[in-house]
Amino acid sequence: MKKIALITGATSGIGEACARKFAHSGYDLIITGRTASKLEQLKAEFEADGTKVLTLAFDVRNSEAAEKAVNSLTEEWKKVDVLINNAGLALGLDKEYEGDPEDWNTMIDTNIKGLLTMTRLIVPGMVKRNEGHVINIGSVAGDAAYAKGNVYCGTKAAVKAITDGLRIDVAETAVRVTNLKPGLVETNFSNVRFHGDYERADSVYKGIKPLTGEDIADVAYYAASAPKHVQIAEVLILATHQASGSVIHREM
Repeated sequence: MKKIALITGATSGIGEACARKFAHSGYDLIITGRTASKLEQLKAEFEADGTKVLTLAFDVRNSEAAEKAVNSLTEEWKKVDVLINNAGLALGLDKEYEGDPEDWNTMIDTNIKGLLTMTRLIVPGMVKRNEGHVINIGSVAGDAAYAKGNVYCGTKAAVKAITDGLRIDVAETAVRVTNLKPGLVETNFSNVRFHGDYERADSVYKGIKPLTGEDIADVAYYAASAPKHVQIAEVLILATHQASGSVIHREM
């Protein structure tokens, strides 16, 4: 029986790259996201290559919708081997005292509460079966704050602490827990952060070759495919000319 990976935020960026990587590596997929049409497009593409795919369209901020979706899983889909908590975003790049509270709420509800919701729904089954792997997509921003990153950095610091806490809580089981911390990754991330300002978003990557979603997916799969006695607890993944969240060498 093929293993099953459940990936949140699978309709773009790192989530979509993870879906492709795990599908091409022999997993069946449960992919979630807010855009049903994109989920169905991916489903058709993956199933044409022989991967079984189940789509669940909901926003991880809506805990009731998430619970309803997970509870709808039939027996063949309930045994989730890998949970990739990828759904997340940054909004705005303002000084903390000038920030938009709605942006704050969206980041906190998605990056922290959404991750907790999915963990609460999926991990009890892993613990009961004494197997499984949780891969949380954190960020270099969770290691140290950078200018105007305030609340986003805070949410990713929370992801680190929550991931570490879960690893402690399941230490007596065979469930593994991984925190992946990407630096600059060229996805739709910056466009979302700047509310659709493509020119400003593109400037984030000028002068440096950034990471891609595929780079992060490769590390996620490496962690998931390690021998069962090996737990890749945390990985910081940076572009070659990025030293930290705030130190980036750009060749202009």
